[in-house]
Amino acid sequence: MSTARVHTELRTEPTPRRSPGLPDPRGDLSGAVIDSLRRAGDGCLPQAPADRTDPYGDDLQLALYVLYELHYQGFAGVDEEREWDPDLLTLRRTLERRFLGALRADATPPGGAEETLAELLTEPVGYDATSVSHHLRRDGELWQFREYAALRSLYHLKEADPHAWVLPRLHGRAKAAMVAVEFDEFGAGRPEDIHAQLFADLMVDLGLDPSYGHHLDTAPAEALVTVNLMSLFGLHRALRGALVGHFAAVETTSSPGSRRLAAGLRRVGAGGAAQRFYDEHVEADAVHEQVVRRDVVGGLLAAEPRLDADVAFGARATGLVEDRLATHLLTAWRAGRTALRAP
Repeated sequence: MSTARVHTELRTEPTPRRSPGLPDPRGDLSGAVIDSLRRAGDGCLPQAPADRTDPYGDDLQLALYVLYELHYQGFAGVDEEREWDPDLLTLRRTLERRFLGALRADATPPGGAEETLAELLTEPVGYDATSVSHHLRRDGELWQFREYAALRSLYHLKEADPHAWVLPRLHGRAKAAMVAVEFDEFGAGRPEDIHAQLFADLMVDLGLDPSYGHHLDTAPAEALVTVNLMSLFGLHRALRGALVGHFAAVETTSSPGSRRLAAGLRRVGAGGAAQRFYDEHVEADAVHEQVVRRDVVGGLLAAEPRLDADVAFGARATGLVEDRLATHLLTAWRAGRTALRAP
């Protein structure tokens, strides 16, 4: 089922990745979390946020991002044991409930998984003015591609990692198919072909720093939400259906969008490494989409049909947060200004 061959020859290990530094806070919530991590737990964590806290806003989303990052690469100077700090976990759960409540209110689909995913297969006829990939394909400038890559690095430099959390929660056909797709995402045995590495190569080609987490301080809340969504789904077994729905939505929409982005990069004269990342996704994700829909989603729902609504919710929530990011980017770019936050 895999689209790539296994490569078993020995390779030189890359230089060990360094954890990023803690970001600058964006409000009381994120400030308290970051201060607690800097003080080795001596900081005072806030009480439950008030109902008026914006679930999609900078402060809550950065606080969640920092708390989730403890389960990925962590932060320089922060004790690795803080990953399971009970006070941090208690606060994280409070923030998650606020975030998840907003998602369920805004993204609960009217139909089931099959109907929701089928909608994603329909490509608009002609130019879509609400689509980032359509804009970058036809009108995007090099500086806009660079901003897009900087913001997407928060997602793509951990590409496929949060989806791996679903593996011990799947069985039979769904697990086998998910492993096959993840195997491709992780380079099919070749470290230089890991998709996160391909994106790092793209960043270098565009003159960007490819260090993990380097662009966090310039990322607006709309970019943080796209990463926090998959972390939220990935870390909770109860949300395994939503994580599969997220994965299915990403794989279903990736190939046509990647084709447009690759064409846009050629138009602005980007190098081969920048083009390769999206060229790779045009072919690979066209295959992955079929495998995910037929065997991952189909296998999961055959084993646990009660998760149908969760799969649909995960797919619809993915569309919601991606649309919010697209609106932010296109509004800024069409006004001739940067979409990045001032660090």
